[in-house]
Formats: sequence, structure tokens, C-alpha cells
Amino acid sequence: MASKIIFTNMLSPLRRLFKKMSERDVVSILSLIVGISCGLAAVILKTAIRFIHQSLTSWFDNEAFNFLFLIYPGIGMLLAMLFVKYVVKDNIGHGVTKVLQAVSKNESKIRSHNMWTSMLASSVTIGFGGSVGAEAPIVYTGAAIGSNVARYMGLSYKNMTILLGCGAAGAVAGIFKAPLAGVLFTLEILLFNISMSSMLPLLLSTISATVVSYIFFGDQPPFECTISPFTLHNIPFYIILGLFSAACSVYFTRMTLWLEDKIKSIRRPMVRWGISASCLGLLIFLFPPLYGEGYGYIHELLNGGTIDLEGETILAFFMRKAWLVPVFFMLILLLKVFSMSLTNAGGGVGGTFGPTLFIGAIAGFVVSRTINLIGGTPMMVPEQNFVLVGMAALMAGVMQAPMTAIFLIADMTGGYELLIPLILTSTISYAVTRYVEPYSIYTKRIAKKGELLTHDSDQAVLTLLKTSELIESDFCTVKIDATLGELVSAIAGSTRNIFPVVDSKNHFQGFVSLEDIRKDMFNTELYDTLHVYNLMKSAPAYVYVDEKMDSVMSKFEQTGAWNLPVVEYDRTYLGFVSKSKIFSAYRDQLKQVSHD
Repeated sequence: MASKIIFTNMLSPLRRLFKKMSERDVVSILSLIVGISCGLAAVILKTAIRFIHQSLTSWFDNEAFNFLFLIYPGIGMLLAMLFVKYVVKDNIGHGVTKVLQAVSKNESKIRSHNMWTSMLASSVTIGFGGSVGAEAPIVYTGAAIGSNVARYMGLSYKNMTILLGCGAAGAVAGIFKAPLAGVLFTLEILLFNISMSSMLPLLLSTISATVVSYIFFGDQPPFECTISPFTLHNIPFYIILGLFSAACSVYFTRMTLWLEDKIKSIRRPMVRWGISASCLGLLIFLFPPLYGEGYGYIHELLNGGTIDLEGETILAFFMRKAWLVPVFFMLILLLKVFSMSLTNAGGGVGGTFGPTLFIGAIAGFVVSRTINLIGGTPMMVPEQNFVLVGMAALMAGVMQAPMTAIFLIADMTGGYELLIPLILTSTISYAVTRYVEPYSIYTKRIAKKGELLTHDSDQAVLTLLKTSELIESDFCTVKIDATLGELVSAIAGSTRNIFPVVDSKNHFQGFVSLEDIRKDMFNTELYDTLHVYNLMKSAPAYVYVDEKMDSVMSKFEQTGAWNLPVVEYDRTYLGFVSKSKIFSAYRDQLKQVSHD
């Protein structure tokens, strides 16, 4: 509530100023404000994570075999869990998925507390060593900023959705210094069927967020690297990397969702936290590269180095033979999914974006080192190039957003010299992954619920329509044991030609059509002897109040009906839904979805 009051007071002068302006001009100006705000949010989040991490680890070598790794991540998860449970009192995990649900289910409205709560919880989680990324929380934060700015300014659903996208795009641009990638991320993953006229606010938002990030962190790419020039004879090896990345993407998506579901099946929060914290601490204790985001290790690999494991006591044996090095990294690749899932399901708040980059870098290193060992030449293929390209390939597969992957990695590493292998491997990884797994890690759960917006305009509109909002309840009900005379009285006072039949508990039994009784209704001799149960017909199908609209339309097609009854699951009668009402709502919603 306090955040909402502060937010309202900040925007009140702007609201008065914008009253005389067109909504399109207002959106353009607000996109700049949202972009600057998201850039500042990204700066605050990165600074907070760095401060907490350095405070905890600066006094010892965090690459050494240290018992503090056993307890640090669990403490961070506990603090985040208690904050969410007793302060936030809302589920703020899986930020990108939450944004998608807000667009499809909640008219692009996101609660005001999400403008700061995700940042605070994720900074504690990651700063203490939780094995997750900060990108999904900052996307959720940025989207919340855009949504709440638009809502306070009284903008329409269409423009609220655009500003929500501006916030998400600005968040990505701010945290990675990649304005183009921010726009592509929003277009590929969050917003669908957006017109070119809506591109201006997205561009303004990402540019302003990137400038803010430059002011505080300089204009160097987040992952500066030393790469070798691209050569054509390495194309077959990049194809291998694309296929390997596809396999890793399928493993990443399916194993993550399966593990989180299993861990969350433990109903008692403290028991779930205790198990998750213990397992995560043990994993990080044995494999220190799993600590935190792991970006330091990515930087090392991108510059042609290897992670020094000589001081790792138990792990030192991996360095004794050349072939054990890719084996060790393959273990890191497989176990990162476990450490990430334990962090998120055990009470921490973080995303899968960062772990995707980490696993992609490891995948590129494993493939290139293995090729070099097989070939017998230390630099048969440039390992740092494969590390860079592997990051894009895994992003393309896991997130199913190849354009975002290509340009984000090129922007954040300065690796545009490798644009051809970036496109090649990302395309292969995306195509193969999508063939095996049709949904991304962000969309798989909500697709199963039928709540996913897609680039198909028809499907997007049907997803946004809600059965509960289309119910017509002005039909005159009659009791199943009513006489024809009572039915005729009901007809006289009704403007509809269908009369739902219910029992004493208002359970739907069938319906009577005016056409079916026209020949009897003027025969007064039948008024007391003929009953409704002699006249009624069964409904060809039932529609349930929370049923998805694509299912409702399928029932209309199968039955050929023009009206279908809407009931609760115990068959309590609520009303009817008609094709004409759906078509009218469809046209109205299509205008909103098109963003023209």
C-alpha cells in the first residue's frame, strides 16, 4: 500500500499534464519514463546482488573448498521465503510466466508491490549464492512498472499491454545493455500481434534503459571476450553444437518443471526449505561453479581460459587427465538444473534466464574441448567462440526465442563477428527443440491450462475471452413440474424464445423452445394436464462457467447449436451463452489484440 501511495504521488502531476494530449503521444512519453525507471531498477538489482555477494565472500576465496557454501544459499532462500510469506503474501516466483499470465488472464494488470518485491527477494536469494538468475525478477519488475504507470494514467487495455511490454523490454535492455534484444524479447516471448506503430514506445523504452545502465556501469559489454575470426571449416562443428544444445534444452525444460513439481509437492514450507537448502548446499559444496549466477565462470571461458580447479581438493582429480575436464563440465551442466530447481522450489526467488546462459556456455565448452581432444590439436576449434555461440543456442532452445538469443548474445559480448554461427546454431537448436517440445519453459505450464496467447490472432482472442463474462441470464426459468398454463404465463412475460427448465434446487434439467409448443399453447384444455417435463428437450451440450473459449467453440461446432446452457459443475443453472454474443465479443477483443 505504501509503494502505491508513493507511486501515485509521483505520477499525479503528469496525469494532469497529459489530459490534453492524445493517448498515443502519452504512451510515447510514458515509455521513456518507464524505460528510465527500468534502467534504474536494473542498476539497483545488480548493485544489491554484488554488494551482498562481496560482503559474504570477499574475505575468503570463493573458488576454494569452503564449508560456508553449505549454509549461505540456504540462508538466502530462508530470508526470501519469510519475506514472501509474511510481507508480500503473494507468489512472485517465475516472473516471465507471471507476466504472460497477466497479459492473457488479468487484462495486463500487475500488482503494484511487484515493482520492488521481486527485486528485493531475488537480490537476497542470488547474493547469498542461490543458483538462479536475476533476469526474470527484473522483467517482472519492469512489466509491473509499465502496467501500473498505464493503469494509473487510465490507459486502455491495448496501451496498458504496450507499456507492460515497454517495461519488460527496458528491464532486459537495462540489465544486459542490449536495446535490440530487449525489443525482440518482448515481441517473441511476451507480446503477440503487435503492429509496427507500437514499435516506437518499445524502442524509446529500451534505449532510455540502456543509457541509464551506461551511466552507472559504463559502455563495456557485460561479457567482454576474446574471440577468433569465424572460418567456414568449423560449420560442421557448429551444427554439432546446435544439435547438442537442442538436447540440453529439452533436458533443461522438462527436468526443471518436473523437479520443481516434485519438490513443491512437499506441502510443509519449512520441511521443503530444509530439504532443498541441504541438497543445494551439498551440491555447491562439491561443485563450487554452481554458486550464484556463475557469470564469473562464463567470463573466464569466454576469454579462452579454463576454470582453475586445482584448489578444490576433492575435485582436483578432474584436472589430472585431459578427458576428465569435459566430464567435470558435463556434470556441472547436468547439475545446474538441480541447483536452480532446488533454489526456486525451496523458497528462493529467481529465474531461469541466467542458468540458461550458464549452461549454454558450458555446453559450448564441452563440445569444443571434446572436439579438440578427439582431433589431437589443442585449438582445432576456438573454444571461446563455441562458449559464446552455445549461450545463444541454448537460449534459442529453452526460451524458443531465436532472434532474442542471437542479438542478445551478440550485443552483450560484442560478438557480431560470429553472426553466422550464432544464426546457424540458434536456428538448429530452436527447430529441433520445438519439434520435440512445442512449448518453452515459460509457456509450457500455462499452455496446458489453455491460457497462452500465441501469434495466431484467432487463438489469442479466444484465450482472452472469458465464458463467465459472456453469460446471458435474462431467460425466464420454469420448474420441471410446472403445467403448460404456468409455462404460457412465463412466455407472456419473456422476450426470449428459450425457457430453461430447472428443479427445486435450480439444477438445469433441459429447455423448452417456443417453436416446439406453439401448436399446444393455445389449447386451453391442456393447460392443467400437460407438464413441462412432457415438453422439454435435453441440451445438446453443457458449458461450464470457467471453461476455455476454444472448448466452448468446439461444442458449438459439434452440436450445431446457437445457444448452450452455462452451468456449475453440479449442474446449477447460470444462464446461456450464444454464438452471437461470442462473435460480438470476439470483434471487440480483436481490436484490442491487433494493437493498430
